[in-house]
Amino acid sequence: MSTPTKSEYMLLFRGTDWHKGLSPEVIQQVVNQMKAWFDRLTAEGKAKAGKPLFHEGKIVSQKKGRSVVDGPFAESKEAIAGFFLLQVDSLDEAAEIAKEFPALEYGATVEVRPVAPECMVGETAQQRSAREARERIAV
Repeated sequence: MSTPTKSEYMLLFRGTDWHKGLSPEVIQQVVNQMKAWFDRLTAEGKAKAGKPLFHEGKIVSQKKGRSVVDGPFAESKEAIAGFFLLQVDSLDEAAEIAKEFPALEYGATVEVRPVAPECMVGETAQQRSAREARERIAV
């Protein structure tokens, strides 16, 4: 009997200022809840990895030649503050887990995304090439 395959999902935690206006005690309580939540998901075999991110970083782009600038400059409510990599049965299960994020009630948000096994653009190009080859053979 085979076991069902689990898929990977990324939780992207958005909002780097959810704690503004909260007392140090409340902030510590929420941080402790976050740690306990991650530890529980890890013990259950659902969380494979997770880390907070520093607020500063670099943005690399091709605009005006290759450039590197300080960033990110997204609004603090949109900036990615951290991530979890989950391995669960479905997108719905990942979303249910995201609903448990302790900072949601303070304005943070969670983006839930399936992790693709490979670059989707490359896969599309490969499919197009295969189709074009089949069409050439059929002519």
